[in-house]
Amino acid sequence: MAQSLPLVLVPGLTCTARLYGPQIAALWPFGQVTVADHRRDADMAAIAARILKDAPPRFALAGLSMGGYIAFAMLRLAPERIAKLALLDTSARPDTPEQTAGRNTQIAMAQSGRYGEIPDLSIPRYLNAKHQRDERLTTIVRQMVMETGPEAFVRQLMAIMSRPDSRPLLASIRCPTLVLVGDADIATPPELNKEIAAGIPGAKFTTIAESGHLTTL
Repeated sequence: MAQSLPLVLVPGLTCTARLYGPQIAALWPFGQVTVADHRRDADMAAIAARILKDAPPRFALAGLSMGGYIAFAMLRLAPERIAKLALLDTSARPDTPEQTAGRNTQIAMAQSGRYGEIPDLSIPRYLNAKHQRDERLTTIVRQMVMETGPEAFVRQLMAIMSRPDSRPLLASIRCPTLVLVGDADIATPPELNKEIAAGIPGAKFTTIAESGHLTTL
């Protein structure tokens, strides 16, 4: 029997292992599944280095949103260790000035005791409009935000704001790659994901119907 390939899953901003609950249940019979902790550093390269330090020697990698940004950072540091890649609801572009301004506002909220308001800001961006009254999904989003906490949230935003442009990296990615996005994703719209797929040789692109940003849920 062929040896199974370990899988490392990287969550998005304010997301925890709950983001991949359905996938963990489906995939664990096929090999080791690890959910990376991306809450401890305020720099993409530092986050990537910490995950790589704890990861198997060679593995499959999947990242959603911020997890995709981290995946790009991991590819910069150790492309030879990543055997397969899935980029979910993400972007290869750096922050726009408007995005950075919004993140700075959220940092100020978190630092002034208003972190409890973040879930209400996140749900409209994370979930398709059809699902924003789905109590199961909104409860998961709220739980993940609270599990992340304000200090880690600020670190995550700082890392996101300072991330480099990953578009020049795309052509160098040689492992089999899936790029997947919800067709109603407003946080990282389908065109941004199509750009990634077009830039990676041989990448497969697919959309999930009636899904917003958190396609794994």
